[in-house]
Amino acid sequence: MMTRLLLPPFSRRRLLGVAGAATLAGPAAFAQSAPATANNGPAIQVSGAQNAPIPIAILPFDTQGVGAQITQVITDDLSRCGLFRTIDPSSFVPNSMNNGVPVWQNWSLLGAQGLVTGDVKDAGSGQLRVEFRLWDVQKQAQVQGTAYTTTQSNWRRIAHIIADTIYQQMIGEKGYFDSRVAFISVSGPVTSPVRRLAVMDYDGANVQFLTSGANMALSPQYNPTRQQLAFVSYRDGRNPRVYLFNLQTGAIQLVGAFGEMTIGPRFSPDGNSLLMSVSRNGGAAIVKTNLSGGGMTELTDSSSINVTPCYSPDGSQIVFNSDRDGNQQLFVMNADGSGVKRISFGPGQYAEPCWSPRGDLISYTFWGEGGFSIGVMAPDGTGERILSQGFLVECSTFCPNGRVLMFCRQTPTGSGHSSNLVTIGVDGFNERLVDTPTYASDPSWGPLLT
Repeated sequence: MMTRLLLPPFSRRRLLGVAGAATLAGPAAFAQSAPATANNGPAIQVSGAQNAPIPIAILPFDTQGVGAQITQVITDDLSRCGLFRTIDPSSFVPNSMNNGVPVWQNWSLLGAQGLVTGDVKDAGSGQLRVEFRLWDVQKQAQVQGTAYTTTQSNWRRIAHIIADTIYQQMIGEKGYFDSRVAFISVSGPVTSPVRRLAVMDYDGANVQFLTSGANMALSPQYNPTRQQLAFVSYRDGRNPRVYLFNLQTGAIQLVGAFGEMTIGPRFSPDGNSLLMSVSRNGGAAIVKTNLSGGGMTELTDSSSINVTPCYSPDGSQIVFNSDRDGNQQLFVMNADGSGVKRISFGPGQYAEPCWSPRGDLISYTFWGEGGFSIGVMAPDGTGERILSQGFLVECSTFCPNGRVLMFCRQTPTGSGHSSNLVTIGVDGFNERLVDTPTYASDPSWGPLLT
């Protein structure tokens, strides 16, 4: 039995309602005015924010209801990323806004570099109008002012979009809060767990279960350009196969019946083709299949085990792991399968490489004498460093701007082991648990919902 999920297209204007987003100027003039956006670059660079998080004050949009909820999500987003320090509202000086304009001295005394203000109004017909402003306290100027009209049920997404806007204005690059993660929900007895395909907001909210668990699901991957997931399942027999899940209709489609089994799907950057591994005679070959029906191209042979391929963000190269040199190591090849080069040489085994959207790093799972680790290295194999270790850590995936990884952490318990998703910065700091309603594994971070 399959649970049908209906989602509207990932169009920001459509999701926010017909009115969409309007730019706000100063407090006396609203959507008809020109953008009030500073053109002097970000307030602080990422490297600086990692060492000294940006102090930011977020004035509650309201003390209760949806306004309070939006304020809390914005606060959680900025706090969770590790680049901001949200100032405790209990320290705010009373009457620090005068006719919609900050009393600058009061905010400077708190050490705030940024100030966020906002308001929520009932726009009628089940709609909300959410206004927000970002102020630069040091320059005593408004940096951003925007109004959104949306359905009342869409308030959480509006909060993520506002947090992304703040992140971009103050850090100088796009945020990642308005995104979703596909994962495997794990529930039931230890001896026969139920593994369901699921999606959630990046912070663990709004979980939706896509399959019933009657057939085991594994290894979901987001299509970067379409409302589609690839995943592995035993739906049609004893061997695992790669399937596509349509997030608009709930339809499930088999991707070819190649070889003994197909595993490890990964989309091309344009979303039009899919890499996966096909097992044959004890080995596994990496193949590319065109999703529009263009057939299959074999990129490696199956004389060794070649698995978990992942494209570079420009689509010109593929990283994968193979035991062709004796044990599992990482290799990079051109997109057509030529120019294979080994990039890992540590005293252990490497698996599950994932190329950062920024193109600067490849994450991986490593295991050796010290147990399991999540690490990163440059695409040429230099600069290798471990970010996190544990009983079992695996399945790393990058957020849309490449600054944060999510992975699965398993920990022994009295009856077996727990399985949770956690995030960590690519600098190895700010590891945080992602709260999910069941145990979880196999995360795949999707693109921004633009």
